[in-house]
Amino acid sequence: MTAVEITATESYSLPMETAMQTAKPLSSWTRHNAHPGKPAPFLPMSRAEMRALGWDACDIVLVTGDAYVDHPSFGMAIIGRLLEAQGFRVGIIAQPDWQSAEPFKALGKPRLFFGVTGGNMDSMVNRYTADRRLRHDDAYTPAGEGGKRPDRCTIVYAQRCREAFKDVPIVLGGIEASLRRIAHYDYWSDKVRRSVLADAKADILLYGNAERAIVEVAHRVAAGEAPREIASVRGTALFRRVPETFTELHADDLDAADEGAARHPGDTVIRLPSCEQAEQDKEAYARASRVLHRESNPGNARPLVQRHGDRDLWLNPPPIPLTTEEMDSVYDLPYARGPHPSYGDAKIPAWEMIKFSVTIMRGCFGGCTFCSITEHEGRIIQNRSEGSVLREIERIRDKTPGFTGVISDIGGPTANMYRMACKDPKVEAACRRPSCVFPEICPNLNTSHDDLIRLYRKVRETKGIKKVMVASGVRYDLAVESPEYIKELVTHHVGGYLKIAPEHTERGPLDKMMKPGIGAYNQFKRMFDAAAEQAGKKYYLIPYFIAAHPGTTDEDMMNLALWLKKNRYRADQVQTFLPSPMATATAMYHTGVNPLRGVRHGGSDKVEAIKGLRQRRLHKAFLRYHDPDNWPVLREALKAMGRADLIGSRPDQLVPAHQPPGTGKAAGTRRPVRPGGKTQRFTTKGLRVMK
Repeated sequence: MTAVEITATESYSLPMETAMQTAKPLSSWTRHNAHPGKPAPFLPMSRAEMRALGWDACDIVLVTGDAYVDHPSFGMAIIGRLLEAQGFRVGIIAQPDWQSAEPFKALGKPRLFFGVTGGNMDSMVNRYTADRRLRHDDAYTPAGEGGKRPDRCTIVYAQRCREAFKDVPIVLGGIEASLRRIAHYDYWSDKVRRSVLADAKADILLYGNAERAIVEVAHRVAAGEAPREIASVRGTALFRRVPETFTELHADDLDAADEGAARHPGDTVIRLPSCEQAEQDKEAYARASRVLHRESNPGNARPLVQRHGDRDLWLNPPPIPLTTEEMDSVYDLPYARGPHPSYGDAKIPAWEMIKFSVTIMRGCFGGCTFCSITEHEGRIIQNRSEGSVLREIERIRDKTPGFTGVISDIGGPTANMYRMACKDPKVEAACRRPSCVFPEICPNLNTSHDDLIRLYRKVRETKGIKKVMVASGVRYDLAVESPEYIKELVTHHVGGYLKIAPEHTERGPLDKMMKPGIGAYNQFKRMFDAAAEQAGKKYYLIPYFIAAHPGTTDEDMMNLALWLKKNRYRADQVQTFLPSPMATATAMYHTGVNPLRGVRHGGSDKVEAIKGLRQRRLHKAFLRYHDPDNWPVLREALKAMGRADLIGSRPDQLVPAHQPPGTGKAAGTRRPVRPGGKTQRFTTKGLRVMK
């Protein structure tokens, strides 16, 4: 083992403070000597651009399902620029035609490896709706054109890279790989699929925020190591045997209540239920999900192993979060801050949305079960410094065409977790709670908004800045802890409407979501309205809700609809629950078991999952109770529920008894059944995708 390997392995069992100290800083690596040092205007996408840079070959070629926008909101730009700063020659192949291997040869054979990602979104979430219908647009493509990436594009791209240059290693990364790193339920095929690493036949998978991992892997491959043999890097998954020095803790025994949670001295690894167990036994799948989420704190997480056929898939513990200095260095890299010139004047919707916005932090400790942010970015907040944020504001002001003085958003996964953390690092390192704010805000959590308020004020004082908006979701249960923050937000950072996400009103589904009760929302609304009145503003809250979430009954949706009507809310757009890979709520949906509680044969907590298309549409119809097209199906449901008293035109009734002419189409809508009654298959034209 090398010195690097020994440090990484030993850090598995070290306290968080010590592990943070032993994490090799991004700036401490000896620069690779391939790149001359001057950053490229854009990372090359063609041989002509390579020749202009004086390159005969790339060290690393990154393949992505998104258009190439050289901006830190796009993962491939961050990874590419970071590797460039380490001295590597990096090229990008963006949204290649996957019908053959030829487009994957566009930059020639990379000296070290291909880096493959689906892009900023899981490709199936990007391409299909919650009702499994094909989307016809793609926000990450020039002109918003759909169809420029295949289904499960990480697998497809990796296969084509292998065809192009069979002896070049393949490194997987990005959110699609991150959320499919173990055996996982795939909503679109309605089956448990094995790890994407197995299907892609790649060498190693990097999960989560992968700056530390990609830098170490790149340097070690450059030094002659094979990616398949780099077994000790945090935030990675690969196939390997369990070392003889490790003690196995068996979470795969579904008759035992321990779930592999017991602590043992020395090196330990937790054996998850195998891929085959997870396919055949839904409680085994729920157990694997529960253990994976429990072992997510970098301060105490242990390696996991999951059998796939005759091989063991090994997951190293999550990466150590970046320090503020490292976050600054990543966001201060020499991005061109725009789309690659090859796109001409075509607008890329995702870029148009964020080009005047600033990310100030990563991570989320909310733990909402329907969301995958925690599984990807972690629950420890990683913050940028005020200076770094202000420098980016100035770059937007000075270099981004079309800027009028309005910053469209300043935030992150949430608007108001900046610099929040556990008060005691030792407590944080030992904690196994999936959320710092559910069922109540942890007393060990520092909820001060002072740093964020100070940052807002400094940004507003920057020359040339007229307005700073907050469009990231405000965590209202935290906001109510700081009346000063709400006042600051309303007075300076709201533009008429503020979107907020209580998600539901009823305790049953809220508990399954790990969201606060509606009382917290009501408290925030009172404080928001008072601040708006004091500021002389007419501002409004726009609440967001989810239909058909696991644990939601028809009565829950009826009560939510009554709350909406009572409060005079009419939702124009509503979201039906989409079971995204690896989310805890997805495990509930697939298994009917609640992995927030202990999982074992004969002792699991059951959850009702809303799977039928008719019931999913009914729940969605309750959210749009005011739409006449939904009235027939709502009347039918209310009668079946014994609540015909809610049919009528009184203010306390939900839907009228009469039907306006030409309306009511939703009641008769049925999804066409394919010949033979078979469910739809999601395949990629031109390439057989392994099922």
